Amino acid sequence: MLNYILKRLLLMIPTLFGVMLVTFIVTQFVPGGPVEQLINELKHQQHMGEASVGGTTGLYRGAKGLDEEQLEQLNTLYGFDQPAYQRFLTMMGNYLTFNFGDSYIHHQSVLDLIISKLPVSLTLGLWTFFLTYLICIPLGITKAVRDGSRFDVITSTVILFGYAIPNFVLGILLIVLFSGGSFWDIFPLRGLVSDNWHELAWHQQILDYLWHITLPIISLMVGNFAVMTMLTKNSFIEEIRKQYVLTARAKGLSDNVILYKHIFRNAMIPLATSFPAAFIAAFFAGSLLVETIFSLDGLGLLSYESVIKRDYPVVLGSLYIFTLLGLFAKLLADISYVLIDPRIQFESINQ
Repeated sequence: MLNYILKRLLLMIPTLFGVMLVTFIVTQFVPGGPVEQLINELKHQQHMGEASVGGTTGLYRGAKGLDEEQLEQLNTLYGFDQPAYQRFLTMMGNYLTFNFGDSYIHHQSVLDLIISKLPVSLTLGLWTFFLTYLICIPLGITKAVRDGSRFDVITSTVILFGYAIPNFVLGILLIVLFSGGSFWDIFPLRGLVSDNWHELAWHQQILDYLWHITLPIISLMVGNFAVMTMLTKNSFIEEIRKQYVLTARAKGLSDNVILYKHIFRNAMIPLATSFPAAFIAAFFAGSLLVETIFSLDGLGLLSYESVIKRDYPVVLGSLYIFTLLGLFAKLLADISYVLIDPRIQFESINQ
């Protein structure tokens, strides 16, 4: 196991390097880079008579635009005065110490910016993760045991109907119904907590927090029910039909003993091995549209704005973190296979 883990850790290095290299190359050819973005902003400020941004006072001279010397100043400001390969190597060297630089747009550390957005993403992702598994696994087991029954048909219809509705459409529907739209005003329309949250008692803070996240969590969670429930059901049905189950019944074992002592462990293998990846992905599972609808400023909205505004330090820094966590999640998933099912050997996985 130790040799396998070491090999996988070493393999992460070229994988991570390749992902960052491809993304870096793509950003070099995308029009409307940070220099062009700043020039447009300076034009707008010149037109509106506002103060300049980022220490660029006097660079833009109305109809004269920018001369070559001023353009060189902007390129130096953003580090584009260096060759592309040198900028990439310098960037990767800084990333090894998690130094992602400063955002072009927000003018603050990329790492601090990502950390500031984490509460929203943690709320949306972790609640969706835990509630999905807590509801879908028992529901999937019940559907497998009662396969073909009226309960199975009705629940399948309901969860597939929920799966067919996009989460942002469901979010809008919930707002119209329960957030002061055309019907009831029960839940708040925006934000993660109330403005006076810090003035509330601790139990009121918890209730206020749960009150705010109810509708966004429902919007994100409903679409996940179908996949996880049907995966659980099919996994258990496959095990129920195997020979060892018939043998256990022939020995006179009760259905509960067979289900939870013999079937459960084997049927849970494909589900349990996805836990590490799903848990880590939960940190970044916030939907852009759901965040926008409920006015939640999370990583989804940050990533979208960074791509649109060509904020390359945020784009590349967040990609580095996401890729690194994804690679570790894949490693944890492989390790969990062996921990759950000792019949699997790392030598066979490695071949």
